[in-house]
Amino acid sequence: MIRKWIHAREIACSQKDKNRRVLPFEWGLEWIDGNDCPPSLSPREYLRAYATEILNHSSPFYTPSPVKEYALQGNELTFPSPIQTPDKVNNTVYARFFPANSQGKAVIVIPQWNADSESHVGLCRLLNYFGLTALRLTLPYHEKRKPAHLQRADYLVSPNIGRTIQACRQAVLEVRLAANWLEQQGYSYLGVTGTSIGSCIAFLAFSHDARLRVGAFNHVSSYFADVVWTGITTQHVRKGLEGYVSLPELRTFWSVISPLPFVHKLQGLSKAGLLISARYDLTFLPYLAQQLFEEYHRLGIPHDKFFLPCGHYTSGAFPFKYLDGWIIARYLRKNLAALTKC
Repeated sequence: MIRKWIHAREIACSQKDKNRRVLPFEWGLEWIDGNDCPPSLSPREYLRAYATEILNHSSPFYTPSPVKEYALQGNELTFPSPIQTPDKVNNTVYARFFPANSQGKAVIVIPQWNADSESHVGLCRLLNYFGLTALRLTLPYHEKRKPAHLQRADYLVSPNIGRTIQACRQAVLEVRLAANWLEQQGYSYLGVTGTSIGSCIAFLAFSHDARLRVGAFNHVSSYFADVVWTGITTQHVRKGLEGYVSLPELRTFWSVISPLPFVHKLQGLSKAGLLISARYDLTFLPYLAQQLFEEYHRLGIPHDKFFLPCGHYTSGAFPFKYLDGWIIARYLRKNLAALTKC
């Protein structure tokens, strides 16, 4: 009965937005390296080789060049994005700063896809209550970064294979530049948390940045492509992809922005990670989260798990949002505090 009730609410929530568009399919190779496909390779062959190369050499891919142009006005931090896109409005990073007397402990907060300006502000204030400074990032193509011709943040996840890779990489690089700024402000103990696609972005940064010692990943999955293909939230994206690529192909192409291929990078590191899954999730299906859990177990990497008794959308509604926020904030406080005692 609980499952049926939660699933009904999830479906109803997913149908509230009436402005989802099915965008045209595009290989988008120009978005990942600035060049068209070589004549000797088909786009499929090129993307397959590209994914193999990035998976074998992901550190340069996810390491940004330093920037100096940080500006803090009031509680708004801005800095130039390390990736400059044709949409100039997307090329400035915005973040809201929530300082606390945290003794050098700070958390980077990454909201979900299509989050508005108030999303996760409550979590940031809860982190302050727990004695942690918070820095809430705005994702590419969101809020002030959204081009005027878009109603939704369509360019972060779309049937354009290359642009989706670039947008997610852009977000990861920006998390790491945010960590640079926090470090410059004297914050030595850094954590990261993200929700939904923010969880994916947070994990990619977490697995590539040694300074991010604690992570809380709210709604986890194994492969980016599988979420898009199977989740109720992204069926309009799937419609743009079907007929052009299969799920196994898409899984390979988007493996470079997926958590599971990078779990191995956590082996031997003293990092604390909390993996959160919702038992009745129709957006990040539970079996995809289980694949990530199994990879952690296979590699013998210590971690913590928590299962929310709800779904994806309902985790942001009463009473589940309070449980979710409390679990995240408590975990981050406990494990960041442990670092200060080392």
